[in-house]
This record gives sequence, C-alpha cells and structure tokens, in this order.
Amino acid sequence: MTDAIVVGAGLSGLVAACELTAAGRHVTVLDQEPEQSLGGQAHWSLGGLLFVNSPEQRRLRIHDSLELARQDWLGAAGFDRPEDKWPRQWAEAYLQFAAGEKRAWLHSMGVRWFPVVGWAERGRNSVPRFHVTWGTGPAVLAPFVARARWAENEGRLVFRFRHRVDDLIVERGAVVGVRGAVLLASEVG
Repeated sequence: MTDAIVVGAGLSGLVAACELTAAGRHVTVLDQEPEQSLGGQAHWSLGGLLFVNSPEQRRLRIHDSLELARQDWLGAAGFDRPEDKWPRQWAEAYLQFAAGEKRAWLHSMGVRWFPVVGWAERGRNSVPRFHVTWGTGPAVLAPFVARARWAENEGRLVFRFRHRVDDLIVERGAVVGVRGAVLLASEVG
C-alpha cells in the first residue's frame, strides 16, 4: 500500500520521501533515471546552501536578517501578478526555514560547512549567503540517501527507477495518482 507517490529521486524528492516515511507514511518514489542516478543533479553540485544570519555569517561580521533576505528575494522575484500567490508563499516559507531551523536540522544529520560564506547570486543578494558543504553535493545527499534506504529496508519506501511520469490523475480537485511509462533498463548513471 502506498500513501504517497513522490515523483523524482533527486534531493527534493528524497527529502519529501524521508519526511513522509518519518511521519509513518508508505511512499513510492518514481524516477525516470536509473538507480545509479539516485540524488539527481545534487550529486554533481557544489553543495551550496542558503542560510540567513548563520553563525558563519556572524563570525565574518556579515549582518543578515530574515527581513533583509526577504527584501532581496522579493526584489529579485518581482512577484507582481495574481498567479504569483503560491510562489510568494513558498518563498516566504523557505526564507523562514533558511533563517530558522534549516541549518540546525541539517547539522543534526551530520552536514557541515566551510567556515566562509560566498556569493551565489551577487546581483540578487545584498550580503553573502552561500554556504558550501564539506564534501559538496554528495555530502548534502548522504543523510537523505541513508534515511531513504533505511525506510526502504523497513518496508516504508519503494523506489521505482526508470518509471517516467507523464500525467497526474486528478479527481474532485485532488491528485490521486499518476500515469506514465516504464522505460527500458539503462546502465548510464
């Protein structure tokens, strides 16, 4: 039995699947790539994460705050249309997470950062907020891959690699399933 389907086994999909299984749900993760690509593009990333008013920033005398980060984000995003309601709400929630529990949450899972802070998007940020993870992208992924594999071993998570999702099945305004195709096996990673 599956309580939730997560489309994509990249970092976002792994985090969602891990949080769902930690809440007692049974999850199926579908990804069109082969198993060797677990973690998606995050594996190849520099592992930079946005934190707001972090200990690293304070140590370097970088004065940051949730309000300054909000001003930077909203200034760059230009949320000025009615259809920007949900992106604006997502941005606000993410900024609060980045200024709040995000760093401690990742730290509790063993993720660590270089003691310097850089500029990921200098034109969009008024202060440096880019924190590079020791071990880069693979180190960001590691705790979530481990948690997902543990949930898989416990029977709460099932991975279905080489499963492409083409359509969402919607009934009475709610997504109740997906449609797609099972792709040929691939050794490319």
